[in-house]
Amino acid sequence: MYLDGLRVNVRINGRVDTRVIYVAVGVSMAGIKEVLGFWAESSEGAKFWQTVVNDLKNRGVKDILIACVDGLKGFPDAIKAVFPDTEVQLCIPTGRAACI
Repeated sequence: MYLDGLRVNVRINGRVDTRVIYVAVGVSMAGIKEVLGFWAESSEGAKFWQTVVNDLKNRGVKDILIACVDGLKGFPDAIKAVFPDTEVQLCIPTGRAACI
């Protein structure tokens, strides 16, 4: 599963503001990618990521084999609090997604 937050500018009540769109993309064992959800929040943080992961579990995700995430402090702990057996890999910026 790939989990990432994207910063976007949005117009709210005639005013432009920055929001973080949290994105979860799952990859099945057969290699099929599926967008599992989008969530919007004013900033990115591990606490909200735990909310996202809890939501995924409540909607039927049984397990995460590998989670590919950025280096946000507390992010791996937020995932492991819900899915303790998940292997967390950190992505490094290379112009395109790359996990180490």
